[in-house]
Amino acid sequence: MLARHDWVTPTLGGTAWLEKPPLYYWQAMLAYKVFGVSDWAARLPSVFDATALVFVAYWFLRRFRPGSALDGALMLVTAAGLVGYARAASMDMPLAATFGIAMLAWFAWFESGDRHLLIAFYVALALGMLAKGPVAPFLAAIIVLLFAATQRNFTVVLKSVSLPGIAVFLIVGLPWFALVQLRNPQFFRVFLLEHNLARFGTNLFHHPEPFWYYLPVTLLGWVPWVVFVVAALVFAIGKVPDRDTDSLNTFLLIWILVVVVFFSISKSKLPGYILPAVAPGILLLANYLEEKKFARIHFGLGVLQGFVVAGMVFAALALSTILQQHKIVWNHAAVFDLAIAAAAGTAAVLLIVKANWAGLHLAGIAPAIVVVALALRSGTPVLDQALSARPVAQELARLSQEQLPVVALAPRELEYGLQFYRNQPITHFELGQAPTGDHLVVAPAGSLHYLQRNVPGRQVVSLGSFPAQRLEIFYVSH
Repeated sequence: MLARHDWVTPTLGGTAWLEKPPLYYWQAMLAYKVFGVSDWAARLPSVFDATALVFVAYWFLRRFRPGSALDGALMLVTAAGLVGYARAASMDMPLAATFGIAMLAWFAWFESGDRHLLIAFYVALALGMLAKGPVAPFLAAIIVLLFAATQRNFTVVLKSVSLPGIAVFLIVGLPWFALVQLRNPQFFRVFLLEHNLARFGTNLFHHPEPFWYYLPVTLLGWVPWVVFVVAALVFAIGKVPDRDTDSLNTFLLIWILVVVVFFSISKSKLPGYILPAVAPGILLLANYLEEKKFARIHFGLGVLQGFVVAGMVFAALALSTILQQHKIVWNHAAVFDLAIAAAAGTAAVLLIVKANWAGLHLAGIAPAIVVVALALRSGTPVLDQALSARPVAQELARLSQEQLPVVALAPRELEYGLQFYRNQPITHFELGQAPTGDHLVVAPAGSLHYLQRNVPGRQVVSLGSFPAQRLEIFYVSH
């Protein structure tokens, strides 16, 4: 999230806007111009980008894999990863959408030979670089090289190198970077070294997770289709050695593998990083459904889908309690919620058994719609308190009437949100950017002694806490 006054031009002072390329910011500023400044307008870029990805996926499947287009689009638009991040004011969806469109354009060119699609690939990659830096062209190059190796066709790599495409890539993607570097000599260090290489190779921004972290996160991103995406993965992997295997399945497998492995290697991990792996998993499933449409769904897969549906419904019904207590509280209400979830799961199994693939559509799409509706209806107030920066900004305003500088020793999502709601830059305590004058600090609860050790000679006073997000607010005076 960006501060409302931050128009993200190369002439602005400070470095907060230098941390990310400008695609999301440009889209947000356009939304502010048209609809006014609001939370809703700040989320429009992600909504637009997710919608664009769905429509491009539909076009791709309709042209190159007829029969699976509607399935693919409906499953993609109801996948948890897309639903969640399409509502987030962040750069993750712009990257996932532009990168996904680029890879689909490349494969469309690979199958059709249409050079216009190759140009579209380069344009989308340039937009991906403007969304979140060089990671988009880097991952695309790895995927293309590995796919060419599996096809024993390295000439396709050479043919992918298009001079008009490179020219368009440079025209679209280079000017902003060049202009910012000319106006701000620190840009290369702040953007490339700190916010790309350091983020990947170190735990500079305090997001450590185990190597296997993205396996469950990716699976959650495919909910409610995760059972059948895994089945499609197993099926496609088993077919890789066959000469007559569908090259699209191989391409999608490599796409998923590269994204998951690359971000698993990173020392800094956040759930949104894996978003580019959601679309290829869903498209792989769409292709699998088309191949298997005359076969019966294995009963075991139907039962597993029932458990997924039951888990989704129970999580939505118990969302408020889980967010408030950080655990499931087993009382009469929870037992009642569990009974409703079990009934929903049983209904999903019966639908699949009776109607086969047609039943799967209803057993996936209907629960997704119901779960989102339940979460928005009963969980919105608690979600706001537990996850949003809005109430934290309101608490800051209550505790201090003066618009003091704010330092964050907290998750980056909270930091960006505070920038928006307080309409001021938020600095990072860990990076040594704390102001020399009086300021406020938002930090995890119990950070008093840590702050006192790291700001010697200054008075640190706790002003209050925000239990819903386990935060404490401090006043630091000189």
